[in-house]
Amino acid sequence: MKVNGIDKSTPMDRPVWLEQLDVHDQWNFMARRETPTQRLDRNYAEILQEVRVVQTGVQLLLAFLLTVAFTPRFATVTEFERRVYVGALVLGAAANALLIAPAAFHRLVFQRRLKRQLVLASNRFALFGLVLLTLSINSALLLILSVTVGPEVAIWITAGALGWFALWWYAVPLWSRVKHSVVIGSENQSATTDWRQTDQPQAE
Repeated sequence: MKVNGIDKSTPMDRPVWLEQLDVHDQWNFMARRETPTQRLDRNYAEILQEVRVVQTGVQLLLAFLLTVAFTPRFATVTEFERRVYVGALVLGAAANALLIAPAAFHRLVFQRRLKRQLVLASNRFALFGLVLLTLSINSALLLILSVTVGPEVAIWITAGALGWFALWWYAVPLWSRVKHSVVIGSENQSATTDWRQTDQPQAE
């Protein structure tokens, strides 16, 4: 019998199917006694929790942008500010669509044994949704600053804000990922060696 493409016919075959896993699944099995399916369930739950946090900000941003067009002051905005508004609104709606996409994807592949594909797709949806959310927030900031302090100053301030978002949302996590990649690689190798040694018969 195969589960997620892995042959698990009998308990005696455990070293065989475990060896077919990638290094991350092997490490999780050794560190958490977590099967690949349990790991996928946990990963999907973590993604949904993160998306819930982000969606609060998206909904507040969209609510603000949708009401702006119906205010009396909107009729006096310049063509530049009108284009910035349209861009912020479209980017916010696109970000919202991507952040809701994991739920829609799950409904359509429900009971199809496609949890791995669901997790991979949801991860991409969340990443691209964050990128669009970053652009939408800064577009809204540019619009407000352009009305209050003028477009020239607004562009400089927004550029600084965009860099601030990029630093903490992307640069720092990527730097940490690269910095610790060697450590993670050595841990995975150690875990693989440990389970292989554990499954070997002990000399009497």
